[in-house]
Amino acid sequence: MSERDTPLSNSCLQLHYQEVYSVPTKPASTLYRGREGMWSWVAHRVTGVVIFFFLLVHVLDTSLVRVSPEAYDAVIGTYKNPLMGLGEAALVAAIVFHAFNGLRIIAVDFWKKGPKYQRQLLWGVLGLWVITMVPFLIRQLSIVLPPLWGGH
Repeated sequence: MSERDTPLSNSCLQLHYQEVYSVPTKPASTLYRGREGMWSWVAHRVTGVVIFFFLLVHVLDTSLVRVSPEAYDAVIGTYKNPLMGLGEAALVAAIVFHAFNGLRIIAVDFWKKGPKYQRQLLWGVLGLWVITMVPFLIRQLSIVLPPLWGGH
């Protein structure tokens, strides 16, 4: 093994190559990997799937009115269950998050400074989501929960 093949000289050569050709020494971090952006990406996909399945079921159960009005009335009767009211609250929460996060994604994609401020935009989305959901949940749960506890 010559002096030129020592690990030290190889690492110096590698560093020189990286400096000359602008090769990063570490892999560039992504916008999403393991951070808030990744979780907003996951939540956006999950809420999108939930909304899609709701719309599918909604179209199917609404189409029952043409086939069998009695079956339609039976399905609508099951929706008057208080537990379905909790499901409605979850659906509204998913829709509101999906809408606000969609606007954040548009800002990140089309605003020049969007990627730089993506974390702050996400916290803004979560803040708007809470501000929107708290009044809705107060109203919705005041309607849904009393029947569960024996109220009217």
